[in-house]
Amino acid sequence: MHRRWFLNRTNPEFVSYLSKAASISPILSQVLINRGMKSVSDIRDFLNPGMTGLSDPYELPDMKAAVERVRAAVQRNERVLVHGDYDTDGVTATTIMVYSLRTLGLDVRYFIPNRMLHGYGFNPHAIAVAKQAGAKLIITVDCGITSLEAADLASEEKIDVIITDHHEPLKRQEAGDRSQKTEDKTEFIVPRAVAVINPKLFPHNERFTVLSGAGIAFKFAQALAADGGFRLSAEDTDPLLDLAALGTLADVVPLTGENRIILKEGLRYIHSSSRPAMRALREVSGLNSREVRAGLLSFTIVPRINAAGRIADATDIIRLFLAGSEEEAMDLSLWLDRLNTERQKIEEAVYQEALSRADAAAAGPIVLSGEGWHQGVLGIVASRLAEEFRRPAFIFSVENGIARGSARSIPSFDICSGLAGCKELLLAYGGHKQAAGIKLLAENIPVFEKAIHDVMKEGGVSESLVPTLEIDAEITLPEITHALIKELSLLEPVGFGNPEPLFGSKGLEVLSPKIVGRNHLRLKLKKNSQTIDAIGFDMGSSLEPVQSSLLSDVVFTPAINEWNGGKYLQLVLKAIRPAA
Repeated sequence: MHRRWFLNRTNPEFVSYLSKAASISPILSQVLINRGMKSVSDIRDFLNPGMTGLSDPYELPDMKAAVERVRAAVQRNERVLVHGDYDTDGVTATTIMVYSLRTLGLDVRYFIPNRMLHGYGFNPHAIAVAKQAGAKLIITVDCGITSLEAADLASEEKIDVIITDHHEPLKRQEAGDRSQKTEDKTEFIVPRAVAVINPKLFPHNERFTVLSGAGIAFKFAQALAADGGFRLSAEDTDPLLDLAALGTLADVVPLTGENRIILKEGLRYIHSSSRPAMRALREVSGLNSREVRAGLLSFTIVPRINAAGRIADATDIIRLFLAGSEEEAMDLSLWLDRLNTERQKIEEAVYQEALSRADAAAAGPIVLSGEGWHQGVLGIVASRLAEEFRRPAFIFSVENGIARGSARSIPSFDICSGLAGCKELLLAYGGHKQAAGIKLLAENIPVFEKAIHDVMKEGGVSESLVPTLEIDAEITLPEITHALIKELSLLEPVGFGNPEPLFGSKGLEVLSPKIVGRNHLRLKLKKNSQTIDAIGFDMGSSLEPVQSSLLSDVVFTPAINEWNGGKYLQLVLKAIRPAA
């Protein structure tokens, strides 16, 4: 698909000043400026993230009240129910909370809803589970911020609730008459609870607003460890960073600030594999002999963890993460591996059917529905379609007249705000700016499609559907060295909010272009006397244009290709076009 190329430019004198002051190359200096860093201290903090850079967990509002209620539970020897969610963020957050509370000596049970039986989130069924278990306190992780009915029911049953969540809260204009039953949090409507820990309620505090559910659970664990009255210390909580890192990575939150520290430190624990579950997951994912990087985890371990919640029941993943024996961890990891293979087959079938019905020429959102489409794969299918067509995608499964679906967006469209503009058509919705779950009457799907299209047009989104390829800097072939690639590795972990750096070069001669493997473009690039290897994954369609052009412009990420015992410079192509 056609993409605009945009080259970031900065005053060369400022680039040179930061380069010298921070003792980094001008190229890295330009990349960091593009990431929003404007001072030497910003650069040093970013390039050297560490545990000392984490904020005091008690800066999160309601954290003190939550810790005091846990202290009361310990004193009264109460049973506690931790209510989680079935995706990677939810199960890692649940494990962090369960482990921390059990270390305090509490009797802790946990409940992970089944996607097909219970639906998403903290709902009245969970109160029945807590009551049957004899729990006097429910702590939610990665859910609960919009669960007004469940919180009211818990209050009626004399069960206290602590909510920890990072999803978008209800605004007053979205809640209608339900606002009369809730506590006052300025413009938001929150459930009745002992404490509600959700940074989205306080958007002015940017350090916390981007935390994942697992990140907030880790902050809770830190707060408990900081309280001298508990049998919990940093020695207990720091190893939980492997779980917090997985949740942070899986939920696609910006990898800056607190999240960058959580992920970078967590990767060390994943790499050391001190947890039997991590050793087993690495083995079944084929990672034992490979360096564990964030991007690699996104395509290996994370999909396996998600598979249980998508097509089975995710409860046993908590058993996996808490497993003390190698045998139990391996058995459960192999189970996840089998589920993931099954999930891939189901997903591909739904995707191909949806793809065949998607109108590539149409403007506006993609809205598709199907009888019997597996609800567990709708989010992945929506994500793939949104990426393929660069338009928001809403994919529904219809059963008994009810359409339940998942939505995925593009950077220019806040999907939750968009759904708020269509709320009169919906039975339920919730999520993030880029992803949401939706429920509505199946007969209303055509009306919804027009309504969400109108919302996008009113917001001017239709004009920004052509994606932009942002280039960090223009560099020459002689500047691409082993030393530069080593320096660029300081940007790791890269991902959402901290993308891998992209560079551009103009007027290069293309030598020996050919298709290799599954539609990959391999070639050499030359300018003056220097030549360098390049490969463009899944870029076979670019072969003909470059063959018919004398010179080409390219966008790439420099890398090291390890082959036959040697290490060679290589460009990983992201785009190529005939030179102007």
